[in-house]
Amino acid sequence: MFAEPATATAIRPARERGTKPRWEALRHLLTPLVLAAVIGGLYLWVSAQSLDSIERRTLNADYIITRVSEHLKLTAVAVLLVVVIAIPLGVVLSRRAARWVSPLVLGLANLGQATPAIGLLVLLTIKFGVGFRIAIIGLVAYAVLPVLRNTIVGIQQVDPALVEAARGMGMTRAQVLFRVEMKMAIPVILAGLRTALVMAVGVATLATFVNAGGLGDIIVNGIKLNRTPVLLTGSVLTACIAFLVDWIGSVAEDLLRPKGV
Repeated sequence: MFAEPATATAIRPARERGTKPRWEALRHLLTPLVLAAVIGGLYLWVSAQSLDSIERRTLNADYIITRVSEHLKLTAVAVLLVVVIAIPLGVVLSRRAARWVSPLVLGLANLGQATPAIGLLVLLTIKFGVGFRIAIIGLVAYAVLPVLRNTIVGIQQVDPALVEAARGMGMTRAQVLFRVEMKMAIPVILAGLRTALVMAVGVATLATFVNAGGLGDIIVNGIKLNRTPVLLTGSVLTACIAFLVDWIGSVAEDLLRPKGV
């Protein structure tokens, strides 16, 4: 019956704006705390076990740090190459003149992901041998699709009215692309990049089969030697890294998302 006081309507949005950043900060802080607790619990559990000489060869600080470093290097190099390849290619394929070839390129990228990763690595090994380079080729082929597809979709879903308004303001095609289309597509592109990161972490465990190291060495040692502490350590560390890179991606999404999107 009575109109709500103007002060109430002004205060409520301010409270909502204050609550949302606090919740986002708490959500971002929760993930690393949980991961730290999991790793700490794993350390305490392994320390409480009576490890034999075979297990101690794997479950020592030097070996674990080396394998984690190799795993992170595999993931970082693969994702960097995916970004360098997929985003520029996605921009080109989103242009009107190149849209006819987009299904063909996406089909090839989908073929790389549809092929079992271990089978792809075996084929590459038969042809080119083993090593870090072969593992990277396999990882890039497997992780390129989400970033490529999301780049195309993100740019194509930008409201044409915004593009026309930008052109009406006198912007060149390059300015429209980088100031309007790419900026509006950032959330979608970053979502694809998060997916590629998590996939790369998981598939990087297979690099052990091409002598490229990584946490797959620990997991395979645990399986071959039938040592549960070794197997559990490699598996938990891999899962924690996957959650960590996904968390980094979520923080990047919040920081890089354009205001109001």
